[in-house]
Amino acid sequence: MKSWRIALASFGLLLLVLFLAACSNGSEETSSESNNSDSNKETTSSENTEEEKVTIVYSSGVDTTGATQKLIEAFEESHPNIDVEYREMPADTGQQHDQYVTAFSAQSAEIDVFEGDVIWPAEFAQANYALELDRFIEADGINMEDYFPGTVAAGKFNGKQWAMPMFSDAGMLYYRTDIVDTPPKTWDELIEQASSLKGEAGTQFGYLMQAAQYEGLVCNAIEIIASYGGEIINENNEVVANSPETVKAISKLQEIVGSDFVPDNILNFMETETETAWIEGQSVFARNWPYMQASSNDPERSKVMDKIGITTLPAGDAGSAATLGGWMAMINRYSEHPEAAWKLVKFLSGPEGQKIRAIEGGSAPTLKALYEDTEVTDASPLFANPEFQKVLEAAVPRPVTPIYPEISDILQIELSKALTGDQTAEEAAANIQAKIEAAISE
Repeated sequence: MKSWRIALASFGLLLLVLFLAACSNGSEETSSESNNSDSNKETTSSENTEEEKVTIVYSSGVDTTGATQKLIEAFEESHPNIDVEYREMPADTGQQHDQYVTAFSAQSAEIDVFEGDVIWPAEFAQANYALELDRFIEADGINMEDYFPGTVAAGKFNGKQWAMPMFSDAGMLYYRTDIVDTPPKTWDELIEQASSLKGEAGTQFGYLMQAAQYEGLVCNAIEIIASYGGEIINENNEVVANSPETVKAISKLQEIVGSDFVPDNILNFMETETETAWIEGQSVFARNWPYMQASSNDPERSKVMDKIGITTLPAGDAGSAATLGGWMAMINRYSEHPEAAWKLVKFLSGPEGQKIRAIEGGSAPTLKALYEDTEVTDASPLFANPEFQKVLEAAVPRPVTPIYPEISDILQIELSKALTGDQTAEEAAANIQAKIEAAISE
């Protein structure tokens, strides 16, 4: 009986050993198969990533020059795994802005890369529409000092870069070379020359600017405020408008607008009125954007052809300043292809992309080195003019804030009241300060 029990126990132990061995082998085989399967998946996934073609959507406003298509073709040639689908937006900047806001507020991934006005980055960053670019910039070793400083500052908010500069625009001083021997270096010199030279060579005015109550007035004011060392909002997002520097600048603006060398209806002047009067030969000096050089030299329209010069706007106590205009490349935060989108942004804002746009589209590069490229300087007399480069060096952005449209409205109203004599420069600066602080705190 005892031996039977021992035999039965031994047989049970043998069965247990055999069962455990079988489980162990099966587990190892299953694990091995699983590992091999995962390895194969990783290999396949890697191979697919290398071979897969990505399509990204790039949008911008209407382009009548054909430069955009050439940019896309050049990019796709150098990036064969990325196809770019182009989407044309309305010509009107405000309509573009509203369409982007509608799409991005719904977290749409429909657009990957888009062109943004220089006044948009802070707004789009704050609203979570734009993707911050610092990690890409650092990884690719891009030196932001290669760009004109104002163009970089326009795309920076809360210490991060949200947009890359593509092409630029800035306010500049036009003057009649058949009347002016040496253009004015300061605002006081401008006032003196505009007053004394008015009437020469059939002119009616000494100076033209944009003083109507609209965005152009803000641009003119920002230039003179910065030239005297003033700011509206500083880099720490603090409102600093109510300063002696800003008061002095507004006073100088009042002096110019109230003078007898500007048109009686200067408070109705926008860019169009300035350009029309200028090419008709009515003024000695004019403040406008670079585009006016083309119409000034148009033989069918201009009475001042071959009689114009350009230079930086006059300096105040802190030097010369020009309000920055232009466009930047941005990435939709909800893009499903951020890496590919960055490659396009890098191309558009890099030397090759900017060179194509300068030659084919006549857009002013934001990279300093391109003004030493003979193909670029041959494309436009403006790009070859060293004075134009000085203008871009002096360019300053408008207040970098996520509520820029509200800030602009405040500035337009308060500056207009100062120019019509309804309030003093001191009152204007104090009201701008108080109303912007209230708008920001809402």
